[in-house]
Amino acid sequence: MAPYESDDATAAAQAEDAPSGRRKAARYAVPVAVVGVAAATIGLVPALADSGDPALPKITAQQLIDKIAKSDVQRLSGTVKVSTDLGLPNLGGLESTLASGAARGGDGSSADPKSHLTELVSGTHTLRVAADGPDRQKLSLLESGAEYSMIHDGKDVWGYDSKTNEVYHGTAAASAGRHRAAPPATPKDFADEALKAVDGTTSVTVDGTAQVAGRDAYKLLIKPKQSGTTVGAVSIAVDAKTGMPLKFTLTPRSGGAAVLDAGFTQVSFARPAASTFDFTPPKGAKVTEEKDRRAPQAGGEDFAKGLGGAHGPQGAHGPKVLGKGWTSIATFDTGAKGGVPSGSRGGQLGGFLGSLGDQVSGKFGKGTVFSTRLVNALITDDGKVYAGAVTKDALVKAADQGK
Repeated sequence: MAPYESDDATAAAQAEDAPSGRRKAARYAVPVAVVGVAAATIGLVPALADSGDPALPKITAQQLIDKIAKSDVQRLSGTVKVSTDLGLPNLGGLESTLASGAARGGDGSSADPKSHLTELVSGTHTLRVAADGPDRQKLSLLESGAEYSMIHDGKDVWGYDSKTNEVYHGTAAASAGRHRAAPPATPKDFADEALKAVDGTTSVTVDGTAQVAGRDAYKLLIKPKQSGTTVGAVSIAVDAKTGMPLKFTLTPRSGGAAVLDAGFTQVSFARPAASTFDFTPPKGAKVTEEKDRRAPQAGGEDFAKGLGGAHGPQGAHGPKVLGKGWTSIATFDTGAKGGVPSGSRGGQLGGFLGSLGDQVSGKFGKGTVFSTRLVNALITDDGKVYAGAVTKDALVKAADQGK
């Protein structure tokens, strides 16, 4: 493990001598993991402005990492504001098209969590969260005149969409084998993805203090040392008392507003009322029971695992990671020839994708690069995909070297 940078000269030694269990819990994920979260879910412009810099005892980066790793908050309730600024154009009606398509690909219900992921790809959102131990959690996405809620109460997992009056019901055991009960939404969710691995490509420092949701916090700053990445910095505000992340912000190297930033605007660590987790399907609601889902297409789920830092199959269609650290690039072969569909061949989705892409060429042949403020992906005409938090030139170089 590479040394941690801090104003304490012993930080590097602490990192090297830490027990393997603590090192595993405290490591940061390679930036590709952050890309996976950002691409699949959400970001936020600062949720609550810092209101002064509280005077807190001095702490090193390693000590703050350990504090996060040891945090074991079991009970809380609060409000989180989230939004995305990936630089994507307005999805318009396509957003609902993608959402309904996701529902059809799952169990056919608008209350299925997958059908709401696309809502979090852009714009600002308010969520209410509550937890009472590992067997009781609730997350509600507040919309204009409507609400979507995910409730985990013991063995039951419920999803409810008030707009359509649809209910999704599954069991915790079944859901654990298929998908998370809810998409990542809180600062802790994002920090859990980011705090997995660190190497010599990363600078980690304590960047002062702040107040978030009325609580004193330390700020942990993660910055790439490598060139060629689109990531500028990751900042995590850590509650000084509990060690729980209160705010997570990812800014692009290009500058401007945060791409990914999730922060509590209000939080309490008191035990939520038991009634918070009660749910009974409303009268007249359509209830969909969880079913066995279709096997994932080759490359799809494995690619997501690759983005998350897991090591998926390395076969013809499985992903592999090229390079290391912040310039890591995930790649897999879709097996589909002819590049990105467009015009009548691609329909509405194809036309939308075509409007986002830039045509490129190299030793690999020809392809299309899709760019956001953070995530870039190259799809070659022979069906290969290269994606990461890297520049367009880095993707073309990787594709050339892959030939």
